[in-house]
Amino acid sequence: MILYHASDREILHPDIHYGRKNADFGWGFYLTPDREFTCRWARDNAVVNAYELDESSLDVHVFERTREWFEYIFQNRRGKDGLQADVVIGPIANDTIFDTLGIITSGFLEPEDAMKLLLIGPEYTQVAIKTEKAARQLRFLGSEKIEGMDESARQAEQDAFQTAFAEEMQRITE
Repeated sequence: MILYHASDREILHPDIHYGRKNADFGWGFYLTPDREFTCRWARDNAVVNAYELDESSLDVHVFERTREWFEYIFQNRRGKDGLQADVVIGPIANDTIFDTLGIITSGFLEPEDAMKLLLIGPEYTQVAIKTEKAARQLRFLGSEKIEGMDESARQAEQDAFQTAFAEEMQRITE
């Protein structure tokens, strides 16, 4: 599996313990198989690192955009990663994950309604390398400097997402 990660520098040896413990899939080194996505959302003058993951002998858990995925992300956002896997693959939660989960915990939305909100927008895949064993099976292939995404394309995607989110929120609260 070929994977990509954008950074401000070349990363030869990824650190799985760097970053937020309460990310979508918990602590780990996050990548994506979608090079175009990596380049489109990278900051200006970013470095896109390419890797190859040897999945043999690894415990790989794959999520789809389902209730299981939603519940796993909800637990991770509360710092409670309960899945013991070397690699976790699945959809990136949309940008409203913090607000959506806050609305659930406040009692304003039921989990089913929050799930509808999390399904809005395009689906991008992320891969979290969670264990040292998996990190040892991630081989650095190279890197390249890129300019970053066309800001108008990023804004158009965000505007479309915000519109769809507002419309769904209106339906839910009526």
